[in-house]
Amino acid sequence: MFIVNFFKGAFEWLGFFQKSANIVFLGLDNAGKTTLLYMLQSDRFTQTDSTMHPHQAEVTIGNIRFNSYDLGGHLAARKTWAEYCGTLDGIIFMVDAAEHGRLEESKKELDKLLDMPELSTVPFVIFGNKIDKKESLKEEELREVLELPFHQTFGKDAAQKVPGARPIELFMCSVVKRVGYQDGFTWLSQFIK
Repeated sequence: MFIVNFFKGAFEWLGFFQKSANIVFLGLDNAGKTTLLYMLQSDRFTQTDSTMHPHQAEVTIGNIRFNSYDLGGHLAARKTWAEYCGTLDGIIFMVDAAEHGRLEESKKELDKLLDMPELSTVPFVIFGNKIDKKESLKEEELREVLELPFHQTFGKDAAQKVPGARPIELFMCSVVKRVGYQDGFTWLSQFIK
């Protein structure tokens, strides 16, 4: 068994046995979805305009190839979100944690997604982005606004999973500073079969 595990691990490290997953990037406009997607693709920070039309990109993180869809976050784009939610392996929901005036709107859109029966078992990674800004909320404050207390989310450590919790977890990040989002994708990868 040791030899089988050794070779399997070596092949995974070399990129063989790659898994695939379909994910969507959702959240209000200007939350950082497209910027994160470009960062994952090119390892470069690129300031972008609001996404006007959905676009697809393939991103490989570790041994998982993510077929990613950036659907945009402006009001008209949000009406199409449900069309992409049929066969998902995960949802990345971005929140601008520094934009206090739009937090309730973010919560409302997140709640709509969480209420969709077809998404009841789909893992949600919620990124509180822009923690590099001084006005950004702390994790506890954002959890309170989004009504995601620790005892109702999955937990960041799979070994210490909260019993009965839905597969949802909040991660604070800064795409600009390249911190925090790696943890969210590592967390999501444990659900990809």
